[in-house]
Amino acid sequence: MSSGNDCQPQPLTKPTLGEREAAELVERVFGLKVSWIGSLPSYDDQNFHVRVSAAGAEEYVLKITNSEDSQEPDLIEAQTRAMMFLSAEGFPSATPYLTKDGHIMSLESGDTRPGSKKYMVRLLTYLPGTPVAKITTNAQILYEIGRLAASVDKVLSEKFQHPSVKSLHRGQFIWNLANVPLLDQYIYALGQNKHRAVVEQVIEQFKGKVIPKLSSFRACINHGDLNDHNILVDSSCASLENPQYRVSGILDFSDMSYGYYVFEVAIAIMYMMIESPEPLSVGGHVLAGFESVLPLTAEERGALFLLVSGRFAQSLVIAAHTVLLYPENKEYLTITAKTGWKHLMMMFEVGQEAVERTWFETAQAYTQHTPV
Repeated sequence: MSSGNDCQPQPLTKPTLGEREAAELVERVFGLKVSWIGSLPSYDDQNFHVRVSAAGAEEYVLKITNSEDSQEPDLIEAQTRAMMFLSAEGFPSATPYLTKDGHIMSLESGDTRPGSKKYMVRLLTYLPGTPVAKITTNAQILYEIGRLAASVDKVLSEKFQHPSVKSLHRGQFIWNLANVPLLDQYIYALGQNKHRAVVEQVIEQFKGKVIPKLSSFRACINHGDLNDHNILVDSSCASLENPQYRVSGILDFSDMSYGYYVFEVAIAIMYMMIESPEPLSVGGHVLAGFESVLPLTAEERGALFLLVSGRFAQSLVIAAHTVLLYPENKEYLTITAKTGWKHLMMMFEVGQEAVERTWFETAQAYTQHTPV
């Protein structure tokens, strides 16, 4: 749900192609005849679900990257190569359909006018499944999502090699969890209220208690945005009372950057809390899945509460700021805010010690083969 290597993209960088223009783009760049096309929701890129008249896989996602990020081809190359690598490693990740001249992406003008903005265009395989946001999560899928988060970062960090990978060092990238202190410059968008007071508390505690400990965390490549709309699942069980889910798709690699393993589990916990009727219980199941692959150190566990709170703050503050730039996209931009403020306020009302006790006791139960 984010993009950009700067602190935040400037206004008017989001592509605004119509369906007819997008269909013509698919035919001109990729040589495929579109039989049906429909727009998909997005943060600051533009996405279309495309069906083509061709043999083999007939459904794709046309991804048109905003004009700011389109100026960083190495970064988009790294993200796309990572998707291809994960697919080859057995993860349910999309892969690109090559352009007519054999490339994984193409820089195209938004229209024919002189000085028109240019956008990087990719055609990715369409992944089936239901977004986690649209199901009632249970302990089983929360555990699987935690396990997925650890497995993706581990294999990327240990095995993924490509010349463009250095572009994932994104020092001032606003969505990297290390950069929670950068929220200071966007907090004006909240106005003056109790929400702002809690965010200011998060930022100050983050500066004092997390930033000094970053060097003790284990570094890795983060997917960076395993949210409830970027993970697709399908049900492998006919029981409506107790469905068993498996992950069928991992979407949106535009927030990839170098970070730390504990960042990924914190991000996953935060987003899995969003739709849950019992948000404080979520963290233990996600943590148990993550630690089945990568047990956290004492320092990493000690930072988890503030990292989850920091991601809430990032999502809520940046959304409020971005709505001022793109008011027409308010409904999509404020998805997290619908329950996010309530959850963040509740975490601080309950307090770090009690929240951590709930998470850690739930995770501990898995090691005794008696999941809570």
